[in-house]
Amino acid sequence: MRAARLIKMVLLLQSRPAMTAAELARELEVSERTVTRDAQALSEAGVPVYAERGRTGGYRLVGGYRTGLTGLGRGEAEALFLSGVPGALREMGLEDVASAARLKVSAALLPSLRDAPRAAAQRFHLDAPAWFREPEVPALLAVVADAVWDDRCVSARYRRGDGEAERDLEPYGLVLKAGVWYLCARVREPEPETKAETKAAGPGAAGPGAAGSAGAGALRTYRIDRFVGVEVLKDRFHRDESFDLPGFWGEQAERFARSILRAEAVVRLSETGVRRLVHTVDPVAARDALAGAGEPDGRGWVTITLGVESEDVAHTQLAALGAEAEVVSPPSLRARFAADAARLAGLYRA
Repeated sequence: MRAARLIKMVLLLQSRPAMTAAELARELEVSERTVTRDAQALSEAGVPVYAERGRTGGYRLVGGYRTGLTGLGRGEAEALFLSGVPGALREMGLEDVASAARLKVSAALLPSLRDAPRAAAQRFHLDAPAWFREPEVPALLAVVADAVWDDRCVSARYRRGDGEAERDLEPYGLVLKAGVWYLCARVREPEPETKAETKAAGPGAAGPGAAGSAGAGALRTYRIDRFVGVEVLKDRFHRDESFDLPGFWGEQAERFARSILRAEAVVRLSETGVRRLVHTVDPVAARDALAGAGEPDGRGWVTITLGVESEDVAHTQLAALGAEAEVVSPPSLRARFAADAARLAGLYRA
């Protein structure tokens, strides 16, 4: 365990000019005291790790030291060939680049590991698109992907409601969710003269959810298939190195899921209904509802307040629970289920 950690520490220092004890502790998932002990152990073993004290200090390798501990093990080699979704790379226009990289890695592997690509492909296949739909590749995806890789600003026109809007964006990252591509981008600050023109144009002229320069500097999410025009600009933007794409996407996805839950339904669930709820309604709504559930009654049933998108959606979703759920309110939704039950009883009596 410690040997693997020491190797990782050397490789981290080899890949960067210097790292603080806090940064190393975070990467290695240990305490800063452990980092100090490990650095001492490496130094005693002949690895020239140098510690600089002070507020701007940290650890670095002296004299451009390079380790030979960069060989891949079998598990690492197999995992490497699973690190991308082939279809997604193809859609972004990176298929040839990825293929060349895989060939170079394969050629660099030890003879005993040359079968790693085939072994990984035989055992795992990553299929990103959702069921029951033909995936459509957005026409402008490759252009946007190039801008993301090169940290270049873009001017994008996109469909919004019944019309179109245009924004200058700093494209931070792409996300593929259930076969749909999204761009996470920061809205650029308009130039002073643009601000004046926008103010004169009146509220709502600046784009989605904003008036005037409101929203400039904000990180937003856009569906790539709604872009109708993208111009890659000459200037690059300075990427915020603290930006965490997976974390940002997770927060946005959960916020969106909650934003569409505009109504509520009070529902009684059996033990089976509780287990099935997360597979029937939105997972965020199910989690919130079950977290606020009361104590089970004498029959083991619990009462929850469930966030729902609409009464129609709730009717469709909760019908899948059958007799394991009883709608208490709203009265109109309860009446719909009572009518369903009467119709079913009539069918099966016949």
